[in-house]
Order: sequence, then C-alpha cells, then structure tokens
Amino acid sequence: MSLISMEFLLFVFLAVVGYYWIPQKFQWIWLLIFSYIYYISGGLQVTSFLVFTTITTYLGGVFLEKISEKNMEKQKAKKKKKQILISVLLLNFGVLGVLKYTNFAIGTVNTLFGAEFNTLQFLLPLGISFYTFQSMGYILDIYWERTTAEHNLFRFALFVSFFPQILQGPIGRFSKLGTQLFEAHSLHSEEIEQGILRIFWGYFKKMVLADNAVIFVNAIFDAPDVYDGLAIIGVLAYSIQLYCDFSGGMDVVIGIAKLFGITLDENFKRPYFAISITDFWHRWHITLGTWMKDYVFYPVSLSGWMKHFSKFSKKLFGKQIGRTLPICLANLIVFLVVGIWHGAAWKFIIYGLYNGLIIAFSGLMAPNYRKWKQKLHIVEDNKGFHFFQIVRTFILVNISWFFDIAKDVPTALLMMKHAITKCNLYQIFEIKIGEASGTKYTLVAILVILFGCLAVFIVSFLEESGKDIAVFFARQHWLVKCAVYVGLILLLPALGQPAGEAGGFIYAQF
Repeated sequence: MSLISMEFLLFVFLAVVGYYWIPQKFQWIWLLIFSYIYYISGGLQVTSFLVFTTITTYLGGVFLEKISEKNMEKQKAKKKKKQILISVLLLNFGVLGVLKYTNFAIGTVNTLFGAEFNTLQFLLPLGISFYTFQSMGYILDIYWERTTAEHNLFRFALFVSFFPQILQGPIGRFSKLGTQLFEAHSLHSEEIEQGILRIFWGYFKKMVLADNAVIFVNAIFDAPDVYDGLAIIGVLAYSIQLYCDFSGGMDVVIGIAKLFGITLDENFKRPYFAISITDFWHRWHITLGTWMKDYVFYPVSLSGWMKHFSKFSKKLFGKQIGRTLPICLANLIVFLVVGIWHGAAWKFIIYGLYNGLIIAFSGLMAPNYRKWKQKLHIVEDNKGFHFFQIVRTFILVNISWFFDIAKDVPTALLMMKHAITKCNLYQIFEIKIGEASGTKYTLVAILVILFGCLAVFIVSFLEESGKDIAVFFARQHWLVKCAVYVGLILLLPALGQPAGEAGGFIYAQF
C-alpha cells in the first residue's frame, strides 16, 4: 500500500476517524490493529519476521529487567544479562544479515575464488532495517538501564509496528515514542492542520520533484555511455531525487503521526546547507546518525581494546594525534556499518568508507585547519567563507552519490571521469519522458524541477534563518489556507503527471 495511493489515504482517514471516535483507553489498540492491517497488506508471509523480532525483543527486555531486580551476585547477573543481550542481537541482526547480505557474500566468494555457488531467493520484509534497528536500540537501552522494559506484549508490538514509520523510519526511541503511543489523545484542530500541511509538503517534494528527477537519473545512469556528457546533470538530479524522496517521505510520515497527536523525531534538517561532512550527517537521516552514535560509536570508542589502542597511539604519535586517532577509527567503523546498512554491494561499503575517511581526516587535520585560518585571516562567521563551506560540502556529498546510484563501482568511477572530461548539456533534451510522449514533455519536466527546487530552497532558506513556515501558515485566514490546499490538490497530480513514472519511496525497500 503505497504512501501516495488513494487507497492509503482512505486507510489513514478511516484510522484517524476511528481513533478519535472510540474511547481513549482503546486508542493504542486501534493503532496496533491498523498497523498490522497495513503491514499484512504487503504480504502475510513477511509479517512472520516482524512478529519474530517483536517477540524475541520483548522477551529479552523482560528477562533483562527481571535479572536486574533479582538479588543475584553482581558478576553473575552481569554475565546472564550479557548472554541475553547477545542472544537477542544475534537472532535479529542474524535474520537481517541472512536476508539482505547472503547473496552479496555468495557473489563475493564467487568473484574472489572463481566459485559457482548459486544465489538464493529470500523474502525481504518491508522496512526490516528500520524496525530491527529500532527494536535493537530498545534492548540495548534496557541493558544499559536507560529505560524500563514494556511488560505488555501488545503495547510493545505497537512500538515496533506503528504503521506510519515502519517502512522508512524515523528510527524511534522507546523512552520518547512509547509514551506517546500508549497515552490518550484528544482531537486538536491545530495538530490536524499541522499534520495535513506536512503531508502536502511531503507529497510536493515526492511527486513534483523526486518523481520527475528520477526520469533523468535512470536515463543517464542506466546508459552512461550514451549520455556521457550528462554525468554532472545525472548526479545533481539524483541529489534532488534522493533528498526529495526521502525527506518527502519523512514529511508524510511525520504528518500522519501528527494526525494521531504523536510527534516523531525529525530526520532531516536542511542537509544541503551543511558546512562539512560531519555537519551533513547531523542533518541527514538524523535518527540513523544518532542510533549509530549511541549504539556503535560510543561502545566502540569506550571499549577496552580502544583504550589500549589510544595508549599505544599516544606513545607512538604523541598526545595530540594519539587522542584523535581512536575517534577517527571509531568513525570509520561507524561509517562502514552505515555503508553496509545502505545495501549489499561493494559500492555501498565504499560510499560509507568515503564519508568515514573524510570525517576522520578532518578530525586529524583540525589543528592545522585552525592555524591556516589564522594565517589567512579567515573569520568563521564570514558570509563568503560560510558560502564556500556549503559549496565544498555539497560537492563532496555529490561525489559520494556516484557510488550510491551507479550500478557498481566501475560505473561510478566512469561517471566521475565523464563529469570531469565530458560535457554535452544538450543531450538532456534527448531523454524521453515516457515511451508514448517521447521528448515532447522533456522541457516541461526540466522547468517543473527547476521551479520546484526554487520553492524548496526558499522554504529551506527561511527555516535556516530561523523562520517557522508552519506557524506563519497557521496564522493566515482560513480562505487563504483553503486556496493553498485546493491549489496543491489540483497541481500535484498535474505537475507530477508528465514524468509518468511515479513510484514508491526509495527507503521503503530497506
């Protein structure tokens, strides 16, 4: 059930109406029922994996808490808790690993050793990466005693399966999301209005920008030899597609949750205004970044073996570098995991390591950067320098997108070469917008993308400057609001129509 289908909108409408019509004490049950209806609509077989994660994580959390409450010798309790934690992590990450990465491992073995192992066919549950990470964050929080276990299995099942967010996040924390899911909510017109506005904004980014941009992305990257003069256009189009598809999906998800009175974590904060790769990852897929920080970076950087590495580094390279190297190594490990999370292919691993290496190198060079700025009399808050940092970061991010979108590493490198050595912008008018229309609507699609990007840029710039667009819109007369909504309802299908290839959200496949 696609988030942009009329079927889904009707589903949400029924869910919201029933949610506020039934007694408040049953609201969370109503959400659970609709969440499972939504997930089952994608296939009854894959639902078993969701149930497996729910039950194993629930039992693990309850057992961990019971051990903490028992009057048991400290070392024995610690050992038992660690055994339970490792069991739950291995079971769930094991399922994720087998389903997503078995064929990648088989292909790698075949390539390296000339073997001929056959690949396997697996069912891949929708949103498995998201609900697995969310559930494993929950079990780790209980292990570290950051939160208490939920003793009601069905309440916990809602936390894992909440239908707006299950396919593509954001990755929630039980301490924040759980409370909201289970408490009673009254109907508030302000929240309904905020939710509807956010949904429309998400649809605008998805239907007008992402679904038009993907036509050019697919044409250029599927035939890099044919459109060899459009490598730069291809990666810029992918920047538009990926951001508007993913952040647009987040807007829709957050807006739907708001209709139920639930506030989900923000997942994007104007990432293309970032001034460094580190800043970019603080703005892009924020909940994944914070998950990696809390559950990978800190455990790795504070581990015993990392402390030994830090002492060794200080002796070998001195205090300054010795203090920075362990952080750099931890960042590399984090982004290796990020790359693997993005997909089962070497290009994604390189994508992750590329980001990790830049962040690690920046950490090592930080003292030198400060000295160079002093010598060149560069002031941090200088507008010109700030603009330079944004452009530099945008270029570095787009280099990484070559690995993300190209079919493999050689193709990514070929497209990078074309971006430097070849440029034939007129080729863009040879790209067909649907087989029936040919190139008739190509210029229209280009203009729609350009004006759509201008609208997104203006809104983002105002928000970056501290303006709250939602509050501004809420203050307008109801006739103005109605005119905007009616205009969007009429324009969205019309502006998205020329592309003719509207599809699902990219991250719904994770």
